[in-house]
Amino acid sequence: MTDGGWAFDGEPVMLSSDTVTLVHGTSFCVCGNNGEVDGAAAQGTFFQDARIVSGWSLRVDGATVEHITTIAPDPFRMTFVGRGRPRKRDAESTLLVRRERYVGAGMREDFVLRNFGREPVSHVLTVHVEADFADLFAVKEGRVRELGEHRSEVAPDGLHLSRLLEDQSRGIRVRADGAEYSPSTLTFRVVIPPRGEWKTSVTVQPVVDGEATESMYPPERPIDESVPVLRARVWHEAVPVLRYTGKPALAATLQRSRQDLGALRIFDPERPSDIAVAAGAPWFMTLFGRDSILASLMSLAIDPNLALGTVRTLAHHQGVRVEPNSEEEPGRILHEMRFGPDVSLALGGSNIYYGTADATPLFVVLLGELSRWGIDRDQVAAMIPHVDRALEWIERYGDRDGDGFVEYHRATERGLANQGWKDSWDGVNFADGRIARGPIALCEVQGYVYAAYLAKSCLCEDFGDPDGARYWRDRAARLKELFNERFWLPGLGRYAVALDGDKRPVDALTSNVGHCLWSGIVDDDKAERVVESLLSPEMFTGWGVRTLSSDMGAYNPMSYHNGSVWPHDNAIVADGLMRYGFVEGAQRVATAILDAAEAFGGRLPELLCGFDRAEYPEPIPYPTSCSPQAWASATPVHLLRVLLRVHPYAPHRRVWLSPVLPESFVPLALDGVPMVGARVSVEINGDDVRVSGLPDDVELVLEAADAYTGPDGRSS
Repeated sequence: MTDGGWAFDGEPVMLSSDTVTLVHGTSFCVCGNNGEVDGAAAQGTFFQDARIVSGWSLRVDGATVEHITTIAPDPFRMTFVGRGRPRKRDAESTLLVRRERYVGAGMREDFVLRNFGREPVSHVLTVHVEADFADLFAVKEGRVRELGEHRSEVAPDGLHLSRLLEDQSRGIRVRADGAEYSPSTLTFRVVIPPRGEWKTSVTVQPVVDGEATESMYPPERPIDESVPVLRARVWHEAVPVLRYTGKPALAATLQRSRQDLGALRIFDPERPSDIAVAAGAPWFMTLFGRDSILASLMSLAIDPNLALGTVRTLAHHQGVRVEPNSEEEPGRILHEMRFGPDVSLALGGSNIYYGTADATPLFVVLLGELSRWGIDRDQVAAMIPHVDRALEWIERYGDRDGDGFVEYHRATERGLANQGWKDSWDGVNFADGRIARGPIALCEVQGYVYAAYLAKSCLCEDFGDPDGARYWRDRAARLKELFNERFWLPGLGRYAVALDGDKRPVDALTSNVGHCLWSGIVDDDKAERVVESLLSPEMFTGWGVRTLSSDMGAYNPMSYHNGSVWPHDNAIVADGLMRYGFVEGAQRVATAILDAAEAFGGRLPELLCGFDRAEYPEPIPYPTSCSPQAWASATPVHLLRVLLRVHPYAPHRRVWLSPVLPESFVPLALDGVPMVGARVSVEINGDDVRVSGLPDDVELVLEAADAYTGPDGRSS
């Protein structure tokens, strides 16, 4: 990424191992596990992609607090427990210091001091505050510099910090009862009786262009009545529950996934019914086209409304014009939304960047899957015009040279060089390690387009348009034939990962082809060779499938996209293996990823290093991996769906279910799974499969089904 640009093209700065993250919606806080915020270490509290707190330090009588432990009851709140330094006449400290931090539309921190001594004590507590209002991209890439006019004002109602940059202003108001204010510090002089306690609340309220944001945690209201707590409670009560399983670690992993997906939801105040999912913490707490779509699709079994909100939000921002700075084009689905102070200058006045080749076909795929899962028919119908615009983009702008394939080539130097899911600058390369040059047609993108055509065909069938259904089915068949002709490399026995700007096959062996299995674009007679390569020792680590084979020139197990293991990538690979009937292979991949989740305490990171399990008995985390991250959080949910082989088709009142769970997972019982407009329970004990809660007019088919069986029985 060039300086002054905005589209991230590489890796974030490395956070230290003792860093923790709190998150709610688009707000998050990155800090040390003792609660201290060090801006120089890329820490801070962020709101609308700006760092509103770049320094936050607590001192008691001028000394740091000795850290004891950190407790995280929810993703948006954290407790830091420590003790003050012992007084001169005491062998040990008698002062407990507890900090309760809450994040959401700013920050609140409750300070509690407890005196376990037998005498009253007096202390001076100070909170030092800094706010540089740096753009998130500058923080993430380690290039923060002082910009604009900074002000610090001690006002009757608290400490006001602000920055004016051109015609934009960002600020915070820091308030607390009983505080003395200086330009950067809040001071409290307290006396605590024997065995007594003292407490106060400090709030940090963001101010954007003079408008203060309403606090989610007003001190006068109990925390249990705050918006984030109420949202978490509703989410917890509404999503499915794993009642029992033969593998307790699976239950813990799914519980963590449920919790993290709830925390990553984005609530739009202008459209409160549209709840979408952010990509991940700490750096991607915003709407992403590809990430949000795939995370929503993989979490359908938890809450289809999350996918519906994502579809509706993306449709609302669908491209309408040609704008090279933001790479907007009519019908195109966005790559990323940002609200930081530096963004609109780089995007021609926009806060949206559209540079992605895959979000647009995936948008169509998601709506098709939502229709199958059982979202209200009127809601689906309202989105069909957006589907049609997306398909127009594919054929007019996506396939720029008319060769039948969707390519990408960035329109601005500020944009992403690679616009598939492996979007780092070196993410697409030849077997010998040479970087592929654009325009680039990725194999998986063609698969997504194929799946989009089939999704549109089924939508046409569902809404009484047989001619349209036939047209799009034929369109998909032509693309599949062309793909297998141009991308298959018979001498190597594998598909090219891409065609480069000269239409040469990019011959590296990558995980991308697993996405082609998932979409169904792979010819049946080639599937076995694809599976053999994906599960070969060069690709399969024991913790999952690598992004790039270990015998390729660019292989590096510690890289972002060239040899690492991504959980979401493996979930898609497992789904593809199951689609083509390779049950044992799908079980092997799913079990490996769920084993990794267990090793990480139930929370899968964004990616792992690609070292072999025989070399390292524990998975090696990638240093700058996001956590929690939406599609990693959704991965266990989707893997369980894959192993259950559950495929609802709501418009035609059928549900296919044919479990192939590993032996250690059985028995297993799920309650409250939302599908076909009902809440369904599933119990599995050996060959005994019981399903309850389906509507009377829905047929349950206890056999394996093609993932994309059409209403007329045709395999698609």
